[in-house]
Amino acid sequence: MTTMLRSRTWVAAVLFGALALAGCGTASSGGSAGTGATTGAGATTPGTSSSSPAASGHSATAAAASPAAAPAGGPVPGGFAATSVTFVSTQEAFVLGTAPCSHAPCTAIVRTLDRGASWRGLPAPVVPLGQPMLTSAPAVWGIRFATPAHGFVFGDGLWETTDGGEHWAQATAPPGTILSLEVIDGQVLAVTASCSPQNGCGSAGSLERRALGGGAWQQVTPVKVTGPETDLIATQARVAAVLDGTIVIVTADGGLSTADYPTPCTTEGVAYAQSVAVPGPDSLALLCSGGAAMGSVDKTVYVSGDLGQHWTQAGAPPRGGDPIGLAGATPQQLVVMAASGASWLYYSGDGAAQWGTAYEVGDGGGGFNDLGFTTTSDGVVVRAPARTDGNADGSPGQLLLTSNGGATWQRVSF
Repeated sequence: MTTMLRSRTWVAAVLFGALALAGCGTASSGGSAGTGATTGAGATTPGTSSSSPAASGHSATAAAASPAAAPAGGPVPGGFAATSVTFVSTQEAFVLGTAPCSHAPCTAIVRTLDRGASWRGLPAPVVPLGQPMLTSAPAVWGIRFATPAHGFVFGDGLWETTDGGEHWAQATAPPGTILSLEVIDGQVLAVTASCSPQNGCGSAGSLERRALGGGAWQQVTPVKVTGPETDLIATQARVAAVLDGTIVIVTADGGLSTADYPTPCTTEGVAYAQSVAVPGPDSLALLCSGGAAMGSVDKTVYVSGDLGQHWTQAGAPPRGGDPIGLAGATPQQLVVMAASGASWLYYSGDGAAQWGTAYEVGDGGGGFNDLGFTTTSDGVVVRAPARTDGNADGSPGQLLLTSNGGATWQRVSF
């Protein structure tokens, strides 16, 4: 998956503050190397993968990095629960989360170099875990790495590392709350909005851009924000897409230029654009919803083979649950997230024509975050993400992986 925005000029980056270790799960330095490039919704497309890159989600595609030493890390904090995930290759991933600790904040980061077979704890910015609209103080809820060395933690503020998470510094953030962040073609893209506990997140959002190497943030375009979702930028290879109400904004050159296309679902409450995915270099998928009743919502998926210029109605996922979003390993393999009294992952292997239930759990509607694919077969999602510092709510915060494009999912233990 990748990201999108329109570009401007920039100035030198301003980094300030000291790096800090997480309240639980601090770690020492040292270790091995890794290379890769991110691609979407928390997942990434590796620069050296034997599989072709997949599309969709929220992380970004960056050029493959030269090998760099990675922190050795330390123990994973007991009771760690995941909030956000980003892959930088088929094997290496970073997960932002939290765990009970005696000295708040309890934010923690863990890393795997073997696709979840083993994990190590890393330092994290000294800032509480939270979620949009529920705090007026600094809080974080997302993580994205452009390379194994260069990454970001974001929320009400922005923190940056250039040594694989061994040190973090507070960076200049774009105005407002960062709801979604991706990296593509040397650019950091962010969707922001004005959020507060009293008023929620305003609908007048903004698509912002900064050079990966640093500099001032520049507005690409205003965007309409329909909720506090954090998977707002869909990416794949060099293509990125963002919904702006009934319009989809697309870039195929890293944000140097953008194109706006109307969506086929334009009537809120009847068939309203909910989420967009980039399942291929020329393909988009669009999830539209409406007609909600008793935890069931009408869902329709449209597909485009020319990046949104023309749309075709493809099929209808099951009605169970409120739609959260969708992603695709390929134009044929699509996954829709939904939650209400339970949480569901719906899967189609034929371009959205027919749908089945790939994953279901009766968790009271814990939902999902960071659904994305690192290759045409490998994908990841966080189930019932932790949303409070120290996980006071006891959310499962589980990581699920797929190796068959989303047809089946398995839990990974930290």
